[in-house]
Amino acid sequence: MTQAPVDTLEAAVLAHRGLGAVVTPPAGPSASGRRGRRVLPGFNLTLGLTLFYLGLLVLLPLSALFIKSFALTWPQFVTAVSSPRVLAAYRVTFGSSLIAAVINLVFGLLVAWVLVRYRFPGKRILDALVDLPFALPTAVAGISLAALLGPNGWIGQHLVPLGIKLAYTPAGIVVALTFIGLPFVVRTVQPVLEDAEKELEEAAASLGATPFQIFRKVILPSIAPALLTGFAMAFARAVGEYGSVVFIAGNMPMVSEITPLLILVKLEQFDYAGAAALASVLLATSFLLLLAINGLQFWQRRLLGGRP
Repeated sequence: MTQAPVDTLEAAVLAHRGLGAVVTPPAGPSASGRRGRRVLPGFNLTLGLTLFYLGLLVLLPLSALFIKSFALTWPQFVTAVSSPRVLAAYRVTFGSSLIAAVINLVFGLLVAWVLVRYRFPGKRILDALVDLPFALPTAVAGISLAALLGPNGWIGQHLVPLGIKLAYTPAGIVVALTFIGLPFVVRTVQPVLEDAEKELEEAAASLGATPFQIFRKVILPSIAPALLTGFAMAFARAVGEYGSVVFIAGNMPMVSEITPLLILVKLEQFDYAGAAALASVLLATSFLLLLAINGLQFWQRRLLGGRP
C-alpha cells in the first residue's frame, strides 16, 4: 500500500465527518436552549427534580463520607492512608483493577465485534451470558471462581502441578475482576459498532485499504470514546469490588489484601474515621479517572468535528 491511497483514505474519512468543509455555526447556545425548553414541557421543573434526585442519591452520601473523614486531623489522615499495610492494599487494588480493565478492553472489544459482525448458532445465548456478571451475586461469583481455580478445583488441580497458582494470589484477584468487568466494555462498545457507518468501510476498501488500515483509520476512531468509557467503568467497578474477590484472594496482608476488605476491617474495629479516609481515597481516584476519560472523549469529539 503506497502512501497516496492512505492519504486519500484519511481525506475521505475526514471529509465525510465534516472536517474538510466550512461548517456554518449554529444559531447559538441561547437559541438551542430556547428550543430545548419548548420541546420539553416543564423544563425548569424537570431539571430541578433531576438535580434534587442526583443530589439526594449521590452527593449527600458522598458528602457524609468526606465529612466523616474530616474527623481526623491532617497528620492522622496521612497516617491512616499511608501506612505500609494500606499502601500494599492500594497496590493490589489499583494494580489488579488496571490489569483487569486492560484485559477487558481487548477481549470486550473482541466479544462485541463477534456479536455485531457475525451470525452463528447460539449467538443469543452468548449475548445473554455477557450480562450474567451483572445479575449474579458477587459472593456467588467468588465462590464459583474459588471452586474452579482452587488447589482442588476443576482447573486449579491441574495447574498446581505445573507450578501455576491462581487462587489466593493477586492473579486470582485479576481473574475475579476481569469476570465482573467484562460486561461494561461489551455493552458500551456493542451499540456503537451496530451504528457504525458501513459506507465508510466500503469506501476505504474501494480505495485499496487493507482490513487492518480500515480498522485503524475508520472503525477505531469512531468506537474509541465507547472503549474509553467501558475501560473507565470496568476500572472503577473493579476498584470497589469486594464480594467476588474475598473468596479467591486469600486476604493476606501485604500480599493479597484489597482496600475494600481493609475498610471492613477498620469498621469492625470501630475506626469509622479511618475507614472513611480509605474510602475517600478510592472515591477520589475513581472520580479523577472518570473525569480524565470524559476530558479525552470531549477532546476526541472536537478533533473529529463532532458535537462536544
